[in-house]
Amino acid sequence: MSHARLTLCLCALPLTAFLTSCGGSGGGASDTPAPSTVAVQITLPTAADNVFTAGSPIAVRASASVNGALVADGTGVRFSTLSGDFSPVAPSSRGGVASSTLTSKATGPLPISATISETGKSGSATQTIYQRPAPARLEILVPAYFYPSTASDWNRLATSALANPSVTITAILNPNNGIFTSADANFTRAGTQFVAAGGKLLGYVFTGYGKGSRTMTDIKRNIDRYLQWYGRERISGIFLDEMASESAKLDFYQEIYNYIKAIDPSLRVVGNPGMVPVADYAGVADALVSFEGTAADYQKYDPRPQNAWLYTYANPTQAMLAHNTASCAAMQTAMQAAASPRNNAGLVYATDREFNFATGVGNPWSALPVYWDALVQTVDAMNNGTSLPRC
Repeated sequence: MSHARLTLCLCALPLTAFLTSCGGSGGGASDTPAPSTVAVQITLPTAADNVFTAGSPIAVRASASVNGALVADGTGVRFSTLSGDFSPVAPSSRGGVASSTLTSKATGPLPISATISETGKSGSATQTIYQRPAPARLEILVPAYFYPSTASDWNRLATSALANPSVTITAILNPNNGIFTSADANFTRAGTQFVAAGGKLLGYVFTGYGKGSRTMTDIKRNIDRYLQWYGRERISGIFLDEMASESAKLDFYQEIYNYIKAIDPSLRVVGNPGMVPVADYAGVADALVSFEGTAADYQKYDPRPQNAWLYTYANPTQAMLAHNTASCAAMQTAMQAAASPRNNAGLVYATDREFNFATGVGNPWSALPVYWDALVQTVDAMNNGTSLPRC
């Protein structure tokens, strides 16, 4: 599985705009009007906390001043946006601040503006907020890269799926790194038991980032063998690992996607670039792993502003896989971040098992985390809006 890191650049958005008008020079200084400056600043939402769920009411505030002094009470501030409604549209200021509420069904980036006119002068400010579609329930996506021996973690997966029917658990079946010439009876048994308990299976297929280490013929044969030897009754989709992220490889992945969907349009395709790819990759997978890395790095994950296209897609299209998540408490922090409007992930997983990207040492997917049961219970609680279980 790819262990690429995602580094995102954040660009500050202009919050304050000024309009200054100075009188012309005349023969006498006393005839020259004093310069006037009208300033507006949007103070809420803040730039750090400006991602919301479409349709939810958003509190908006703006402060206004003239020549550095707060405007008089009752001064009107007009709010506007390209898509949505403010209520009120032009509230009166109090203490130099005007407040309104925005409701909009738009998704993705959404500019909002505040404008005042005072003593013949005007000033305005614009800020960009972001809105995601209404989220679906979280789903657990397990890289189950361990052999199904008699007492393996596959038994725990089946037990959890049976005991928690309200939590969708999807496991990635990965016999011999996806390379096999016949079905393994133990994987067949484990997969059958897991699906019968309510779980879902994806067949693991690595694609070598489309660089030629695997040919298209090899990949298609790999897909066929999952469906033929492990059975469509068990396999509900394909997990494409080592997915590229750049535009140059789009045609390669479009062909794979079309091939899978031609077999059965209901087969789910999950692609793993391990980072945010260019936006067109949304058309070659039903879900993308937009983050794979350490829990510490996931706390820094932020699609804004350069990958804001992610906010036009609902959370079932986005996945996160976090390793080096040392404790149950750290796992819950990662799950809460995943579910937040900013991160907008719908398929989630965290493990205490470690991998060092610099040295290549470790296999974070070789077993379930020690807090596996707490992970399932945490996702269940978050889906139902109840208190998180104690760690």
